[in-house]
Amino acid sequence: MGSVLALSSGPGHQNWPFSTDPPPSRWDAHPAHWDSPPRWERRDGRLPNPGSFHSLHRSCKDVFPQQIEGVKMIINKTLSSFFKVSHTLHLSAVSPSYYRFHVEHLQSDDYSKDKDAPALIGEMDSSGSLNAHALLHLSERVRARTVFQTQQSQFVTWQFETEYRGNDFTAAVTVANPDVLRESVILVAHFLQSVSSGLVLGGELVYHRGRAEEGGILTLAGQYSRPNWVATLNAGKGGAHASYYHRANKQIQVGVEFEASTRTQETTTSFGYQMELPEANMVFRGMINSRCIIGGVLEKRLTPLPATLIMGAFVNHRGDKLQVGLGVNVG
Repeated sequence: MGSVLALSSGPGHQNWPFSTDPPPSRWDAHPAHWDSPPRWERRDGRLPNPGSFHSLHRSCKDVFPQQIEGVKMIINKTLSSFFKVSHTLHLSAVSPSYYRFHVEHLQSDDYSKDKDAPALIGEMDSSGSLNAHALLHLSERVRARTVFQTQQSQFVTWQFETEYRGNDFTAAVTVANPDVLRESVILVAHFLQSVSSGLVLGGELVYHRGRAEEGGILTLAGQYSRPNWVATLNAGKGGAHASYYHRANKQIQVGVEFEASTRTQETTTSFGYQMELPEANMVFRGMINSRCIIGGVLEKRLTPLPATLIMGAFVNHRGDKLQVGLGVNVG
């Protein structure tokens, strides 16, 4: 993710339509291989590895539609088996328009190529802001990740993460924005343990220190999964985040989220669903939440062209606002 603050157990949908935050980019999520089950996961009846802490709510989140507004065009190009680039142009009447250039250099070992694991990722937009990732598999069980972000000419994030995946547990430590002169630092520790074949328990500890303040937040997490559904709960001093994912059949998936924040004293309940129509090469995602926001995004694969048409609309009935978006993803 873009910053270590996003690694903490905050609300799952911080960039709902009509918020003041900029729309999220694909940069703000871990690459798919980072959260996928490791190749050493046991198939002999023993407890499996629980995966990454970041992916606890992923099954439910993937059901919800992503915000789309204005006109967006994405062009992806694979230059070689190790090198990929993409160009994104977004025109909007609500938020600033931008151009973004994204580049990935893939690792050369067989396992990384099978997982499509980028070793180096760079992204720069038209304002001069830069994001840089370095993902390294130090061994079969140890992964390291470094993130640097700039906002125009100023550094805003520099963080270092190390993750170890045992046979039935995952432990990770992140150090973010260490500054010796200002005597400030943010530390995040994650731990997940498989208790049974379907039950995972763990927690997250966020510690921050600065000249003016010092404190920590402990969040406990649990997940219970069956072949067709997954229930997850995070609860701590900062609030609670619960989600439920259910796969009804091959075409329909649904998800429910409940989020409560002690800082803002707000709660939100959201319902989302995904419907796949393979015969029509279409995927539709819709949502409705307790803030009276209804939205939907339709993705249509334009065969035989290597392009996907994306159309979306979000209505805020309480604020009497409407956002409509159209996008094309080529490549």
